[in-house]
Amino acid sequence: MLRIGLLGAGRIGRVHAVNIAGHARSELVAVSDVNEEAAQSLASSYGAKALSSEAILEDASIDAVLIATSTDTHSTLIEDAARAGKAVLCEKPVDLSLQRAKACLAVASATGVPVMIGFNRRFDPNFARVKAALDAGEIGKPELLSITSFDPAPPPVSYVKVSGGLFRDMMIHDFDMANFLMGDAPKTVHAVGTSIVDPEIGAAGDVDTAVVTLTYADGRIAVIKNSRRAVYGYDQRVELLGAEGLLSAANVLENTVSKATKAGVTSAKPEFFFLERYMRAYAAEWDAFLRAILDGARIPVTLADGVAALAMAEAATQSARSGQSVDLPL
Repeated sequence: MLRIGLLGAGRIGRVHAVNIAGHARSELVAVSDVNEEAAQSLASSYGAKALSSEAILEDASIDAVLIATSTDTHSTLIEDAARAGKAVLCEKPVDLSLQRAKACLAVASATGVPVMIGFNRRFDPNFARVKAALDAGEIGKPELLSITSFDPAPPPVSYVKVSGGLFRDMMIHDFDMANFLMGDAPKTVHAVGTSIVDPEIGAAGDVDTAVVTLTYADGRIAVIKNSRRAVYGYDQRVELLGAEGLLSAANVLENTVSKATKAGVTSAKPEFFFLERYMRAYAAEWDAFLRAILDGARIPVTLADGVAALAMAEAATQSARSGQSVDLPL
């Protein structure tokens, strides 16, 4: 049984609280947030205490922390928790600055404390099955990967301004998925991005529609497509062509009912957004973290993995601005 301190009581913090409190091997004992009322409300729902982040890190009875605070606090909290000897699961990304993330990796590695980054999509049952089939050699060597990730609607411009941009905020999940499926990082990154969904996003210095091509040292290719608007729902698909076949993971639909008439065949829309689509993935992610800490299993998504995805996001940002391909590592 791990005693857990949750740092962050916002939307994603509440998702994690459900999984921490609902697992037989973990106990939610403390919650912190800059909004003290939010921390108190969430803590009281699970019989936990509302404390400051500093108090949680200083409490020797707390074994691990889950960091679900704003991105600009991640690196510092990871370092502080590692120095305090507490295992860490931190939401993505590690930081908005690649150099800061690399410094965080150095600090955390020196402590030897386990740190896991929350790329929850690796734990989605469908994407995990694609990876298992690939590793089993079912389609031979992977050659061409296509990842589609479309949000149902753009976020508020106020969020865009502090998000770090589409490549660091949204597509970073897909960069990690590419690394997960292809087994290593690409050699070059080429990105094209535009703002055609909401002109205000462009005015804020970001893009809302983007395509990135990843080229690997052995000639393999991956293509990632992102859009902030898909009016039919949350579009999340993966297709992987190998030397001996094809693996694909389709959308998860709101229901499995289809209607066939002389007018045509219709079915339900994809799940609306990430909370509906990835709840099973968040639960599996938490279980994997507990198995790593309590049973000595391998950390499935390391801090180094988080830095690698951020390096790809940084390269894509540079490429979209310059129109030139960017080589890795940065």
